[in-house]
Amino acid sequence: MKPAIAIFVKTPGHSPIKTRLAATVGRAFAEQWHAQAAEAVAAVVREACRANAASAYWAVAEADALADPRWDGLPVLGQGEGGLGARMHAVHRALVERHGAGILLGADAPQIDPAVLREALVWLDEPQPRSVMGRAADGGFWLFGSNRAHPLGLWESIPYSVPDTADRFRAAPGDWGAWLELLVLSDVDTAGDLAACHAALTTLPAPLPAQSALRAWMDAQVADAILGA
Repeated sequence: MKPAIAIFVKTPGHSPIKTRLAATVGRAFAEQWHAQAAEAVAAVVREACRANAASAYWAVAEADALADPRWDGLPVLGQGEGGLGARMHAVHRALVERHGAGILLGADAPQIDPAVLREALVWLDEPQPRSVMGRAADGGFWLFGSNRAHPLGLWESIPYSVPDTADRFRAAPGDWGAWLELLVLSDVDTAGDLAACHAALTTLPAPLPAQSALRAWMDAQVADAILGA
């Protein structure tokens, strides 16, 4: 079995999308940005998975949106019920059971390089316990993976969306094995994060077409004041 990746997404019309971003730039922009960022992330994931014979999924938040045509491009997993910890636990356990290892990936850091995901996939493709984390600049994480399933109580013991979420996750007792730390990325939660994301997309050495499309859309849509231009 080869490790698999699940991209966590929400569906416009079924859930509020990027509420902190929407509070500043409006709901329509937030929904369109999320959709295009998710497509860019999916393109990166497909590229990485092709090179490693790995599988990719959408992890969709809403049970009534699992068949939404937005998610036709990849197989779909439901996140299930409960808070973020419970939902990540459910998806990660499903990936480990099906594929031997699972990577959970956010859809709000579209500047990922496929080589970084390939590194994570190779790292987890071993029999001994291993884990991988990509930290976010705000103290959370944009990626987590492990080749061991972890109990629900562990996932629910971590406070999310706080400045030391990643540190607390790493410090939690569990069968983590050796850790691989990937590069720190800025994910987009608020309008203030857009400039860093845009700059990272602009400086990618070999952007995929979906990443270039997102950058061009941001060029056309985002006010200079938000981009810091």
